[in-house]
Parts: sequence; C-alpha cells; structure tokens
Amino acid sequence: MVHRLEPLVVRHTHRLPSPAGPAGEGAVAARQFDAALMSVGFKLSAELLARLSGLSEGTVLDTAVRTLGTVREMVGDHVRHNTYFIDFPANVPDTYDFWTGCIAEAIADDASRASVLEQLSDGVVDLLTLPSYGRYQHTYAEMLGHHEELIAAAGDRVTVLHLGGDADAEVTALYLALAGSSTPLGEDALPDLEVLAGVCVDGPQPEEIPVRENRAVINRARLRAGSALLLDTVTDVLRLACAWSDGDVTLLEPTRLRGLSRPVRRALLAGLDSVVAAQPAKLADVHAHREAWKRLGERLHPHEYPQWPHAAHVFAVARGEKEARSFDSRVEELLGMNDIIGAVKLLRSAPGKLFRSLDRLLRHSLDQEERATVADVAEEVVAEVSGRVVLSVREHLANRAQDTGERRVFVNRLGRAWVTEDDRPPVLPPERERLVAALDAEVRRRLPAPGHLLIDPDVLDVALPLSGRATAAGLGVLPRGSVSPVDGELLRFFVYWKQNSHRTDYDLSALMLDADYATVCWLAYTSLKDLEGEHSGDVTEAPDGASEFINLRLGAVRGDFIVPQVNIYAGEGFEEVEESFFGFMLREAEQQGRPFEPRTVRMKSELRGPGRVALPLAFLRGPDGRWRAKWLHLYLKGHPAANRVEDNRVSVATLLRGIVEREQLTVRYLTGLMDATTTTLWDGATVPEGPVTYIGLRRPDGLHPESRIVALENLRDLVPA
Repeated sequence: MVHRLEPLVVRHTHRLPSPAGPAGEGAVAARQFDAALMSVGFKLSAELLARLSGLSEGTVLDTAVRTLGTVREMVGDHVRHNTYFIDFPANVPDTYDFWTGCIAEAIADDASRASVLEQLSDGVVDLLTLPSYGRYQHTYAEMLGHHEELIAAAGDRVTVLHLGGDADAEVTALYLALAGSSTPLGEDALPDLEVLAGVCVDGPQPEEIPVRENRAVINRARLRAGSALLLDTVTDVLRLACAWSDGDVTLLEPTRLRGLSRPVRRALLAGLDSVVAAQPAKLADVHAHREAWKRLGERLHPHEYPQWPHAAHVFAVARGEKEARSFDSRVEELLGMNDIIGAVKLLRSAPGKLFRSLDRLLRHSLDQEERATVADVAEEVVAEVSGRVVLSVREHLANRAQDTGERRVFVNRLGRAWVTEDDRPPVLPPERERLVAALDAEVRRRLPAPGHLLIDPDVLDVALPLSGRATAAGLGVLPRGSVSPVDGELLRFFVYWKQNSHRTDYDLSALMLDADYATVCWLAYTSLKDLEGEHSGDVTEAPDGASEFINLRLGAVRGDFIVPQVNIYAGEGFEEVEESFFGFMLREAEQQGRPFEPRTVRMKSELRGPGRVALPLAFLRGPDGRWRAKWLHLYLKGHPAANRVEDNRVSVATLLRGIVEREQLTVRYLTGLMDATTTTLWDGATVPEGPVTYIGLRRPDGLHPESRIVALENLRDLVPA
C-alpha cells in the first residue's frame, strides 16, 4: 500500500516519503541514484541524500527504481520519442521537395505505382497513400545514433526532491491538503483524492471540505468503506449518486445513473432524510436539478422505505407534487419587476449568491441610490463570502471597463473557449472603485502575517489558482493567465500521443503573429521549415505512440507572438486516446542532444479536453525584447477532421487577443497585500538563517525547518479561506 501511494506523494508534493529499511552503507548507491535523477532533470536534496546514504544498498536501489519511474513519467521520458526526419532539426527538407520525393519513391515501388499514377492523372495526390509518408522509416535506436550527447548547461531544469516524513504521515498530509482545498481540484487530482480518501477513511479529516466535488468523491470512498457520509445539502446526495455511477460530480453534464444495490440505496436515502429533517428549507435546492432527481428516484425506490419520509419529500418536489419555492426563483421574480432593492435585501442572506450577482445588480440599477444600496450590502456581508469568490469578483471588476464593445472571453470548466463582443452596460466607476477597495481590504484582513517574506521573482506574475481546472496536469504547469520568463536560444515544442483503437493523426503546429495579431508565418506539416525553425515531420498514425517536434530559434522569430497548437487531423480525441501530452524544452544553441532531452523540459502537460484543437500556451515578446510564456490551457471546437493551423489562425488570433488583454489577479497582487515585517526578492543564492514564508515556483533546499513554503505544487494554499 505504501509503495502504491508513494508516486502520488512525489507527484503532488515533490517529497519522497522517508524510505524505511535496514541501516547500511548506501552512500555509493545514493550518489548513483542522484546521478540518474539528474539525467532527467531531478536531484536529491542534501537531506534526502544523507538519509539514503545511511540505508542498505538494497533499500536505496529499490527506492531508486520506484522513484525514477515516477519522475520519468512526470517529465514525459517514460516513452520513446522518435522523429520522422532522423537528423531533426538538421537536414529537414523543403516541404515541396519532400512531397515530390515521396511521390517519386511511390512510383518506383511496384505495389503503389498504379495508384499514384492514377491520382496524378486527376491532379491530386493523397499523401497518406504514399508508402514513405507519415510512418517512421527508422527505429528509435537508429535515430539516437544520429545525435550527439547533450552538453550540460547552467540553464537546464533541476527539480529537487525533498525528504518527507514517514509514509503514513505524508499520505495523511496530502489527503488533508487535497480534501480541504479551498479551490476546485483539477481532473487529475480528483481520482487521487478518492484513492487517498479510501486509505484515510478512519484517520483525521479536514475541518471543512469547501469544494462540493471534493466532498462527492470523498463520500464515494466512504460509502465503499461503510463509513458515515459527509452531507449537509440534498445536492451532496445527488453528487454522490453521480460519483457512484462514474458520472459528472459537477452536475453540469447528465449522468447515466446505474442500478443501485440495497445497501447503497439505504445509505443515500438515510443521508437524504437526515439533511431534510434537519433543515426542510433545503428542499428548495431540488429545483436546480429536477430531472436528475427524477432519474435518481427511479433508482432509489423511496416508496419502499417508509422509515425515511423526509427523503420522499425530495422526489415529491422534483415531480411537482410538493411546493418548495427556490431561492433563485424569488430573486428572479424581484429582478423581473426591476425591484433591485428587494432583490438585494433577499440576497443579503446568501452572500455568495449576492457577490456572483453584483455585476448584474449594478448594471440594472436605475439610479445612484440603488447602486449605493448594492455596494452598501456587499460591504456588510463581504466577510461571509469565500476567499475564492472574493478574489474572482475582484478580478472580474478589474476587467469591467466603462466603455462597451470590448471582447469578452468565455472559458468553461473543461477549457472550451470562445470570444464574443461585450455589449453589457458598464459598471460605473464610483461603485466599481468602491467595491474594489472593499475587496482588497477584505483580502488583506484574511491573509496571515508572513513575517519575513521571501519571494522568487519568477512567481510574481503567476495567476492565482482560483480553480484547479484552469491548470492542466503535468510538470511545471502554471494556471491559465500566468506569465513566466523564457530564457534560452532554442525553443522546442513536442507532442506525444498513442492511439487506443483507431488510426489517429495529431499535428503539432506553431503560428507566428505580429503585434496586431496578424499572421506572419507558421510551421506545420505543410510548412516544414522557415527562417524561424524546423518541423520534425508528419506522423499520421500512432499504434505504438508517436511524437512530433518544432524547433524555433527565438532570435530569428518574426513577429511578437508564438502560438503552438495541437490539431486533431483524424481519429481519436484528446480524451479518447490512450495517452497524449504536450510540452516545451529550452536549450542553448551549442547543447546538441537528442530531439527529446528530459532535463531541458520546462513544461509537460496532459492533453485532456474537449474540442479538436488544443492551445496549451503562447509566447509573447515583451517591450524589452525578452520572451515570456502566457499560459492558456484552452481547447477550440475545430472541425470533426482535417484541422490545420492555416484554417484556424483567425479564431486563434482573436482568442489570444482576448486572453492577453485580460487583467489577471497574480501572486504579485496578493503579496502586495501581505503585512510582512521584511520582504526579500530572492536571488537564489543566500538562504536566510531564520524561518521565512517562501513563495516561489520551486521549493529551495536549505530553508529553516520552521519556514512556511508555498511552491507550485501547493500554490492553492495562497488563496485565503
């Protein structure tokens, strides 16, 4: 069990649970382990190296094998990254010459000659019918033989693995951190939370589980273990039923509910009965998901359990046989009568709903008196609103310019994005500025005193992680809207995919735009090389996995934006393939090396989203000439097949403009509100002697043991409750 959960701890915390085993002379094996880790961009902390050195050689080797497997998968080195052009980025041919060469080879082949000649007579040749197109023409080992060793550089990524506590303590701490998160977890973390919940079901529990989706997966684990459920609304029961059926616990998508065993039905009905018995007013929540409740009633058979009459009331409300007027309907009725004051007075009892309605209330207020009342009530109840909502509203108001006609970007929880013109009336400056000041004051009040605040400057422009769904799973991935520096001469993108059951063709492309978001050029399978760089060649199927690369010389890039994208040309979607991920590497020109070098990987993120075009991030040239990454994590609907960079460049440019011009709440904003005794921008050299509050992208080695550390893996801890 300990070894099964160890990868979860390493992935989420970059801590290795303290290895257990007999004492011995493990120093040599520990140094070998450290060297092997460095080849993939990781390193043991001094404390962890010392701990391993005091254990037996066998214990160290067992630990090394497990850990190396975990970190190699984290960085994308667990698969073989072959290239279509064996010498890439050298000797990449001109696109037209390459295509005509493939046709010539096909004509020389007896098996394909007739078909190709027939196509030529029609004036169009399908590249996929050419024997040498789209399929590797050499083995992975042969490709490696064409590349020199990577020359080490000071800029290569080094991710430190730190020594954790004993395995049980680390597992419990990770469970409490994920379960008690004040922001929704990403899709990758929810399954991990459920695994941990099953193990920790009889152990310590968080004081509060503020995110309902987290509560649902925890309750599923508790239901399996026969433990008491954690319920305080009727919707908690509906979410649990959806979780039990492997459906959508957010309730945004319909779930096909399974048949339920009698023990499960009894547990759900008993929980439902206790919630309604304690607070009958919660029956009003049923209206939001009436159809789902009707379907659940067909599975639960509440009429068979007369001992839980309050549970039966839920389904009576869903069928319209019992009245339970919803809070939202009462608010809508007042707004429909233009009774803003009445709506505000009603919303006072639901501060979260009030804050989510602020924009609507302010822009529909008829006069200054009504707008002032809205602001008065918001200031009165702001202390009762969750920190995530306070920050979300603060960011929203900062982006509500007085002038209309600006672009409005929509991104749903799955990363599907679209842009439209903003035709809403403005939120006038007096109320907007007043509320922004009130929200800033409330955030400042909630932030703990950091003492000596030590900040890595690279983290300042990272967007606050108000939702885990705004960040893809992976290594070195920042929340949507974040900006991070890019240092290096060569920028190399990579995509890897492995199809499940059907031929699947993903195409890696890079679009270059000027300062006005107009197209300069692109690199793709239709444009293999240009002044900026080279494409590794088109691979059109991936039964054993396939990779594509784009190599860019940043100094040669024309334009001000680089937008890498992954287009699905044919086959399975991002959520259907066995595996798919994207990333980028940074190198110096003289480093050489293989097409994929794990220690030069700066980011690797899973591709798991809707749509047929993925936009993981973009690169922006600043006024100082330096490049920076802007994190997107977006998906476009695209076409069912044959998506190409040439066809979506206008929509990509429009979306990018909307994202770039939007103001994000960042770590810089939050640290500016902290009441620190001393604030130091850390240069990475001198470690302070005393305890500090450290905020950075990576946890440094050697900090005082009583320091509070916030790094990328636990950045959500910055969001106040």
